Amino acid sequence: MADLPFSPPDPFRVPLAAALDRERKLDRALDALGPVAAQEVVLIGGGPRETAHWRGTGAQVTLVDSLLDPAGALLPGASADMILSSWTAFRGVDPAELAAADRVLRPAGRLLIVHDYGRDDVSGLRGDLPEYGAWSRRNGPFLANGFRVRVVHCFWTFDSIEDAQALLAGAFGDAGVAFGRDLKRPRLSWNVAIYHRTRGGEAGDATAFDPGCAAAT
Repeated sequence: MADLPFSPPDPFRVPLAAALDRERKLDRALDALGPVAAQEVVLIGGGPRETAHWRGTGAQVTLVDSLLDPAGALLPGASADMILSSWTAFRGVDPAELAAADRVLRPAGRLLIVHDYGRDDVSGLRGDLPEYGAWSRRNGPFLANGFRVRVVHCFWTFDSIEDAQALLAGAFGDAGVAFGRDLKRPRLSWNVAIYHRTRGGEAGDATAFDPGCAAAT
């Protein structure tokens, strides 16, 4: 799992990653939907922070950049309990990518895909992205292909308002400067969507949302 949903300049990458979801709400939600801990897991584009976390839970982790590149194509069939992808893969639903996931998963295996959901502070920094609208609709690429969605309400938390202002300015330029100027507390709201599906999930289940989840628009 990539540690960040975007690629800031190098000096800001590590401190920004440290600010994301200090409460580890996202990890707990992923484990509840999986589980991930103590499973045989394929991480797509895994970053060092998340890879270390899941290995620390006893998961047997295999890292690939894509299920469609040569390394992904060499994964044995029916070999994984879980495929976990964040930010970089499944940019929408590519039928070839979904078929590759079903090939690698065991019969009851789980596919979890993490993307930004929007309707939060962070989306004001990143501009207009398909994650913030089209992907989460009932007729969008995920919910129309047998996925359900859980929205996790997380935060970017900084040590001080001054730290937040400096990091946002460095990572987002003028947009970060403008946003930081109005900060009243050292954190930003950040909503994250987990699209989840059991191997071979039926499209008829797509609009059955988890209890308590934010509804797609």
